[in-house]
Amino acid sequence: MNLTTDPWIPVLWNNGTTRAATLADIFVRGHEIRDLAVRPHERIALMRLFLCVAHAALDGPEDREAWQACLARLPAAAANYLQRWAPAFELLGDGQRFLQVPNLKATKADDDEGNSVSKLDMALATGNNPTLFDNSGGDGRAFPPEQLALVLLTFQCLSPGGTIGVALWDNKPTPGWKSYPKPAPGQSSHAPCLPGSMLHAFPRGANLLATIHLNLLPGDVVVSLPGITGLGRPVWEQMPASPTDKPAIANAAQTYLGRLVPISRAIRLDNDGRGLLLANGVDYPSWPEAREASATIIVRTIKGQPDRFVLGASLDKAPWRELHALAVQSAFMKDAGGPAALNNLAGDQAFDLWVGALVADKAKVLDTVEGVYHVPATMLASTGQQRYADGVQLAEQTAWALKRAVTRYHAEIGDKLDRPDARNRRNALQNKATFQFWTQAERELPLLLAAVQSADPLPDATAWRRSGWGQTVNHAARLAYETACPHETGRQLQAFVKGLAILFPNSANRSN
Repeated sequence: MNLTTDPWIPVLWNNGTTRAATLADIFVRGHEIRDLAVRPHERIALMRLFLCVAHAALDGPEDREAWQACLARLPAAAANYLQRWAPAFELLGDGQRFLQVPNLKATKADDDEGNSVSKLDMALATGNNPTLFDNSGGDGRAFPPEQLALVLLTFQCLSPGGTIGVALWDNKPTPGWKSYPKPAPGQSSHAPCLPGSMLHAFPRGANLLATIHLNLLPGDVVVSLPGITGLGRPVWEQMPASPTDKPAIANAAQTYLGRLVPISRAIRLDNDGRGLLLANGVDYPSWPEAREASATIIVRTIKGQPDRFVLGASLDKAPWRELHALAVQSAFMKDAGGPAALNNLAGDQAFDLWVGALVADKAKVLDTVEGVYHVPATMLASTGQQRYADGVQLAEQTAWALKRAVTRYHAEIGDKLDRPDARNRRNALQNKATFQFWTQAERELPLLLAAVQSADPLPDATAWRRSGWGQTVNHAARLAYETACPHETGRQLQAFVKGLAILFPNSANRSN
């Protein structure tokens, strides 16, 4: 299978059909493709592949003027590039293989990672991987070539670090094999797209080709990214021959194109595509040593000192609650701000922003998150970002009040949830109520975005409460509280009123 000419990328075409596309189709027919039809972590990996091919084909763009002019020539340039480098995109075979290192051999270690290719799909329950979207379990699954290509690419971009098998790469120990020549398991770091469960964001265009163009970075932005030495070349143009191939390793780990499509794991698929040899590959520095262009950097104060961190995803906090941070344009990539591609946007037009992440706890994959938001142009200004942040803060304060109200209700009916031994049950009751609250609030997110379209700040918190968004927040909290706290008996009704006073102090909502 060749990734340039064989269909393997699930896409949604403009006519409403979902059908796999080739890598060449993405560029030549990209104006006919509405969007990708993949899972969040797969989208991140695919977008990085598309951007890498586009940059390499254009050998740029050098600056913003060149970026503005390059869309018209991108399809032909990418088609010519992929034709020239087609041999590097073979999935199997005796020659160069896509994202697989040459001369990789198994050791006699009992804990080496030679086993099923199902390890590459992080959503499956295989080996030490937990179940995400998979109920079949077990090893030995066979993947069709198109699926194998997709999970291979995604695994190289987002695989979690931890204990990993060891192998000999060109007769040299793979990185992380600290006990060499003793055959003991090795260690690996996170692939470059995973540290901190980072949220990735990509502005979206009218079609997939427009989206790719919108996320291309001019050369002056590329060289301003921390830890990036220059544009570089894709790894398939300069594949490391061994762990000691310093020029190729430096290109892979320190240049923009080298990092876009990484080889964080040393992988060699079996010829039948059913098994693989898996060990550690190239180590990729993460923030603050290096910054991913699609990540967002925020400032947090720790022990009284401000510091910059990668904005990470949380299963308890939907991405829309971070939209004010994601929309910050930054002139200098070492500073706080959203994805670098925001600088390509016109400041007077609304835009769509895709946001997503793979969430992990150390070496354990937990789940994925994603969202697509239609963002008003005013969100690119500090006044709009502050207005949105104030609206989110209003909802978060209400959520905390809801938790306290639930606890007060239970205390009034004789169920003391503040006891240490009741902690788990208290959290479960509170989280059930706040989950309903946040679900309802998210449905009315357009009201908050509409409030942001006027960049003039609201005068005070009371004005926020009277706004359409504020009324929605109050209504969602009231419904969640009523569901969580029955009020049929006299005692329950008294407890309900006590809790309602916590949720809505000095508010008419207590009597509605």
